Amino acid sequence: MSVSVQESYRLCGELARKAHTNFYVSFLAMPKAKREAMCVIYAFMRRSDDIADDAVSPSSASAALREWREKVAAALESWSGVSPDIVPDKNRRDACSTDPILPALADVVKRFGVERRYLFELLDGTEMDQTKTRFATFEELYQYCYRVASCVGLVVMPIFGYSDKAALVPAEACGIAFQLTNILRDVKEDAEKGRIYLPGEDMRRFGVEDDDIMKSRYTPQFVELMRFEAQRAREYYAKARPLLRMISPDSRGTLAVMMEVYGGLLDRIEAREFRVFDGRVRLSGWKKLWIVLKNWRKR
Repeated sequence: MSVSVQESYRLCGELARKAHTNFYVSFLAMPKAKREAMCVIYAFMRRSDDIADDAVSPSSASAALREWREKVAAALESWSGVSPDIVPDKNRRDACSTDPILPALADVVKRFGVERRYLFELLDGTEMDQTKTRFATFEELYQYCYRVASCVGLVVMPIFGYSDKAALVPAEACGIAFQLTNILRDVKEDAEKGRIYLPGEDMRRFGVEDDDIMKSRYTPQFVELMRFEAQRAREYYAKARPLLRMISPDSRGTLAVMMEVYGGLLDRIEAREFRVFDGRVRLSGWKKLWIVLKNWRKR
């Protein structure tokens, strides 16, 4: 059943609000039109993750994600004249009517000039999670972080607004910083899913085994490994900081909120001496609200 563009925007906004994520909290500092566009991008990411998470096996998740990729490609083509060579299945011309978030997604891509390739690289990252559970080197992990996080930043950059392409460099670094923070926070949760994102070369360097992570062993070696990875994340936050002055003034508050929320999570992880096996590190709702108010329409 097809929905109008307006209804599609409404559904995306509802989905984003109900999620109560750090990502959504930051949107509150944006003008309405940009906030609505950001909700659409969030809805796209959420739908992609749900398609993978709801599958009964990694192989079925990969198949479902391939089908979703085709629907997204066909929706973008039908709305904005994308070259047909990126649409694997020409019979999916009615893609916008098969998922209620797609009309709004296609509208945002067209209206803001979002580079479509970043949307598909995001899907590449989601597909990586179906087959890859270990990362031998930081270079391997960087590629994953780029796809699942930096590409988010590159997708929303036209919504933020910028004039100098040099802004894309700190935008990429920002995504890496955020994803490294997520990885440090979610060590236990990821291990329960059979995944270890900490690079194998770093684990060996500090004397941490896979079994230590899987069995939640809080050892001095684990603490040193986590401290090393936290410092690496700090370096990417530093590389990302110039981005604040490179985007449109009416978007700076949102980016400032994102940086402060994710940076605050990293602060708490460090303050707890990396005791991530004891429970998920969070910022309180009041803390997030204070961050939003402090950065409201930051110029």
